[in-house]
Amino acid sequence: MAKAAPEGLITALDIGSSKVSALIAQKLDGGELYVRGTGQRESLGVKRGYIADMKATEAAVREAVEQAEQIAGMNIENVWVSFSAGGLVSDIFKLESDLGGHRVEQADIDSLLKAGRNAIDPGNKMVLHAHPTRYTLDGLSGVTDPLGLHADRLGVEIHVVATEGSPVRNLDLCVRSAHLNVRSIIAAPVATGLACLSDEERDLGVALVEIGAGITNISVYSNGVLTGLSSIPQGGADITDDIASAFGTSRQQAERLKCFYGSATTSPRDNHDMIDVQPLSAEDGSEGARITRAQLIAVIRQRLDRLMAEVQKELRRLGFQDPVGRQIVLAGVGAELKGIADYAQQALGCAVRVGRPRGLSGLPDAHS
Repeated sequence: MAKAAPEGLITALDIGSSKVSALIAQKLDGGELYVRGTGQRESLGVKRGYIADMKATEAAVREAVEQAEQIAGMNIENVWVSFSAGGLVSDIFKLESDLGGHRVEQADIDSLLKAGRNAIDPGNKMVLHAHPTRYTLDGLSGVTDPLGLHADRLGVEIHVVATEGSPVRNLDLCVRSAHLNVRSIIAAPVATGLACLSDEERDLGVALVEIGAGITNISVYSNGVLTGLSSIPQGGADITDDIASAFGTSRQQAERLKCFYGSATTSPRDNHDMIDVQPLSAEDGSEGARITRAQLIAVIRQRLDRLMAEVQKELRRLGFQDPVGRQIVLAGVGAELKGIADYAQQALGCAVRVGRPRGLSGLPDAHS
């Protein structure tokens, strides 16, 4: 019989376009998270990050969570859910109050934050995050803790992430229909940034490009703050579809070809390595194609060229222009493609690395 969840347990749920993942982790004394159980199921009801089939998505959520529970040997009720669909917007809201020269007290900070949250106007969007990033004293910015300091004016910069309300409500309803309590819904770029980026990277300036199955999210950090968000309706599943279409095979076989033989970079040997491709249907007696690895990589790079051109365009729009001293971090299922970091570095003209979750132990390779 499964045990009840102990104190300090965190359960994360990621409902993506290709798979639904559940992770149960225990917070250790040193602050590190130890993974107690994981679960994955194919996602059949999500398109481009949006829920398109409530029943199919609910079933995948149930099965992924049950698998994680069986491995962890305990039942869970509360989950933190990642929202990865497009339409996310990021903004910095600034507010200032008069102190009259006295020392900053906790009541002054609390009053300012309350006024700031009440004054936020997201328009027709839903606020997912509204967190103070830094304070100002008499116009001097970059103050992390103003408590006890003298000032005539105390200001705050509140980072706001908002999105369309309906997709978030659908996500919440889907998870609750699987008899789980939603502790909070987190914007995927925010969660990925906290997991894969160091404090120093965020302070110096970095762009996070998360290539999912159906959507690519781009987030830009500067001076420790998330300053811009953008989404591109392309991802790893589009590469799979291109392969299936080009060589007349199924999506399942195309995904296998991409994972086992695919690459973002080329080599002279690729023209000599032969790959057998299963036909879309074996019932009509047709034989599958026999292709070179170079042909497969050419199809992959054609899609990557289009994706990286869009990424470059969005990075410019978000103000991430100067490549000197700047870095790009790739994450998501698309970042698992062989040679993707070298390809992206050449295509984008910046230093590129593949991001991995930090502060986690016991995470299986299939879920890293």
